[in-house]
Amino acid sequence: MINQPYVLVLYYSKYGATKQLAHLIADGIEATGMQVKIRTVPSVATVVTEAQASIPDEGDIYCTLDDLANCAGLALGSPTRFGNMAAEMKYFWDQTTSLWLSGALHDKPVCVFTSSGSMHGGQESTLLSMLPPLFHHGMLILGLNNAHPALSHTKTGGTPYGVSHVSGARHDQSISADEKALCIEQGRRLAQLAKKLCA
Repeated sequence: MINQPYVLVLYYSKYGATKQLAHLIADGIEATGMQVKIRTVPSVATVVTEAQASIPDEGDIYCTLDDLANCAGLALGSPTRFGNMAAEMKYFWDQTTSLWLSGALHDKPVCVFTSSGSMHGGQESTLLSMLPPLFHHGMLILGLNNAHPALSHTKTGGTPYGVSHVSGARHDQSISADEKALCIEQGRRLAQLAKKLCA
C-alpha cells in the first residue's frame, strides 16, 4: 500500500484551548481531502523523577520524529508563555537535530497558532518565537491573508502570523465564530499548498 501524504498538526496544550484550535485546523485540512495526523508533545518538569510513558493515558498521542519527517506540511501550535512558545514545545524542537542534518523538512509548508489567557498576553510574539526553528529547518512559512473577512472583523483572536485565541484568565472563554473560521481557513490553505507541492 502506498502511503498517502498527510499534514501533521502538532501542538502542546495545558488547559485545552490550543488543543481545540489544533482540531479545528485539522477540520480545515480534512475538508480539502488531505489526510491529517494530530500529535502532541509530553509535559516536561524541572526535576525528572520518573520517565513519562511513550503513549499518553488519554488524548492525542505523542509526536515522533518520523511523524514530523514524513509529513507533507505542518501546523504547529503552542500556548503563550510570557510571549514565547511553551517549554514543552521548545524541548521537542531541541531534539530535531537529526532532521536538520538530513534536510527532512526542507521546502515543506508550515503555519503556527497559539492561545493566551489575555488579549495582551503576547500572542504575536509567541507565533514569531515558533518561527526560528522552522526557518532553520528550511520550511516554507504560511500565514493568514486578509482575503478572509474574519481576520479584519475578529475582536478576540487571529493575526496575519497565524490563528490565535484568547481563552481568558480562567481559560473559560469559548473559541469565537471568527476564530473558528480562521482555524478552518488556515488548515485549508496549508493543505492546498501541501497538495500542490506534493504533485
